[in-house]
Amino acid sequence: MRSLLESARNLAPVLLVIAFFQTMVIKEPLPDLEQKALGFACVLIGLTVFVRGLAMSLFPIGEGLAHSLAERGSVLLLVAFAFSLGFGSTFAEPALGAVIATAAEIAAADGLVVSGSDGARRFGSALRFGISCGVGLGVALGSLRIVLGWPAAPLVLGGYGAALLLALGAPAAVGGVAFDAGAAATSAINIPLIMALGVGIASVMQARNPIADGFGLVAFASVMPMIAVLLGAYAMLPLR
Repeated sequence: MRSLLESARNLAPVLLVIAFFQTMVIKEPLPDLEQKALGFACVLIGLTVFVRGLAMSLFPIGEGLAHSLAERGSVLLLVAFAFSLGFGSTFAEPALGAVIATAAEIAAADGLVVSGSDGARRFGSALRFGISCGVGLGVALGSLRIVLGWPAAPLVLGGYGAALLLALGAPAAVGGVAFDAGAAATSAINIPLIMALGVGIASVMQARNPIADGFGLVAFASVMPMIAVLLGAYAMLPLR
């Protein structure tokens, strides 16, 4: 019951904004109110169950695996696991799928890809693979940073600076897709796993603080897919 109330509290600001603009700005009744109320109830229950499931399974599993791999003392194995975790969790991310489907549909409509739905599908597959690789590289780099004790700020700021410079020379549509993909790639599924990985590594490594060193992986996971999309723009756009 507590989880349900917490989810309702988190959703309340969204509902208040919608209700305000619907009543004070649009000044029209919300159509199909009963159906939308039922949909909100489904969202509330689904979100509560989803978040609870993450707390019960993915977070402890990720932290436990990080503990076990860090205790083995193999940096290569740890980095390989970090890349695989970032790649796999991003490839299955529903939010990323929505961005990719929309980008592929618009690219096909604008003539950036041809061959109809087949070209759009290949474009979307290449985009998903490139973004997933970018997140995997970001998580691997962030994990290596924790092991070696590198400061996070220069690497994160350098990554975002590189993404900005690449976006200035890329087509506007590619830059927009890259920035949205970077945000969508780190969402409900992989963020708990990535955070658990960082905290797990930092808690095992000597002279590492889980608060100071265990966080920051999500920033790496967000910026690297932007760079991957921008670098691969000229390879992906001509998919015809």
